[in-house]
Amino acid sequence: MEITHFFEALWQLSLAMAPYILFGLIFAGILHEIVPDSIVTKHLGKDNVSSVVKSTIFGIPLPVCSCGVIPLAASIKKSGASKGSTLSFLISTPITGVDSIMATYGMFGWIFTVYRVITSMFIAMFAGILANIFDKDPDENTQTIKKATSSFSAVAPNKTTNFTLGTPQEESCSSGTASCCGSTCEENKKFSFKDAMNYAFVTLLGDIAKPLFWGLIIGALITVAIPENLAQVLQEYSWLSYLIVIAIAIPMYVCATASLPIAAGLMLSGVSAGAAFVFLSAGPATNTVTIGVVKKMLGTRSLYIYLGSIIIGSVLFGLGLDYVFDSNAIDPKSLVHMEEEGGIISVLSSVILWGFVGYFLIKPYFNRKSPECCSGGECSS
Repeated sequence: MEITHFFEALWQLSLAMAPYILFGLIFAGILHEIVPDSIVTKHLGKDNVSSVVKSTIFGIPLPVCSCGVIPLAASIKKSGASKGSTLSFLISTPITGVDSIMATYGMFGWIFTVYRVITSMFIAMFAGILANIFDKDPDENTQTIKKATSSFSAVAPNKTTNFTLGTPQEESCSSGTASCCGSTCEENKKFSFKDAMNYAFVTLLGDIAKPLFWGLIIGALITVAIPENLAQVLQEYSWLSYLIVIAIAIPMYVCATASLPIAAGLMLSGVSAGAAFVFLSAGPATNTVTIGVVKKMLGTRSLYIYLGSIIIGSVLFGLGLDYVFDSNAIDPKSLVHMEEEGGIISVLSSVILWGFVGYFLIKPYFNRKSPECCSGGECSS
C-alpha cells in the first residue's frame, strides 16, 4: 500500500463530508438555542406508546453521540420518563443527528439518508415498546440513575454536553442568576447566535473531533488496504460480512458522523450496502461504556432489549437494503460520492474542518499543566 493512495483516499473522504458536516453543525447550534430544554421532559413521562414515539422523534435530530447521550438519558429517567422512552431516546439520538443526516446525504444521497433515518426510528420505537411491555418497574427509585450517572462520570469525565434536560427549576437555577430561578426562565431566554456557534464549533465539534478523526483515518485505510480477495469473500458470503460488521460495531465507540467514512470504505472495498448499513446503525448506538451504563441505569432486561433490538433491527433492515439493491441491479459503489477534485466550497470546508479537528486533538496537550504551578514562578516540565 502506497502512502500516497492513503492520503488521496483521506482527502476524497474529507471533500465529500466536510461541507455537510459544517452546515449540520451550524444548524445543530441554532436548534440547541431555539428548542427549550424542558420540552423533552414534558412529554416523556407516561408509560405508553405515545411517549416512546415522542422520545424517538425528538432524539432523531439531536446531535449527541453515544457517550454524550448517557447523562441526557439519565436526566430524563430521573425526571420521570418511562424505561421505554429512555431506551428509545438512547437509541435514536446517537444513530442520527442533523450533522450526520447532512453528511449522509452528501456521501450516500437522499435515498440512503431517508432509509437510515426511518429505520433508526423503527428500531428505537420497537425497543421502547418492548421495554414498556416486558420491563415495567413501578417501584423503581432514582438510586439506580444516580449510580449510573456517577459511573459515567468516572469512566468518561471529559465527555460533557450543554444539553440540560432536568426540571425547569434545576435548569434555571443552575445559572446562578436570580432572574433565572423562576418558571419563566426558558421563556425569557433570548436567541444568541454567538452561543449557537459556540455550542456547534466548541462543545459539539469538540466532542466528536477525536472519533471523527479516527473515523476518517480508518475509512481511508479500509478503502486502500482491504485485499481484493477478502472483498470477494464478503461479497459472495453476505452473512459473513454481517457477522464481522456486528462484531466490530457493537463494542466500538464511533459517533454517527464518524461512522460514515468507515461505511464508505467498506462499500468501496466490495462489502454490500446492507452490511455497511449495519455498521452505520449498530456502531453509533452502542459501545462498551454505554452497554455498562445502560445495565446499571435500566437493568439487565432492558439491556437485552437494547442490544437485541439494535442487532436484529440493523441486520433485518440491512438485508432489506441489499434486497432492494439486488432487485434493481444497483451497484452500492455508485452511492458513494467520491470526486477526484472538489469545488472551492468543498476544499475550503475540508480545510476548516481539519483545522478545528487538529485544534481539538492538540488542545489537551496544552492543558496538562495546572494554573497553580505558575503562581510562584515558571512552570517546571
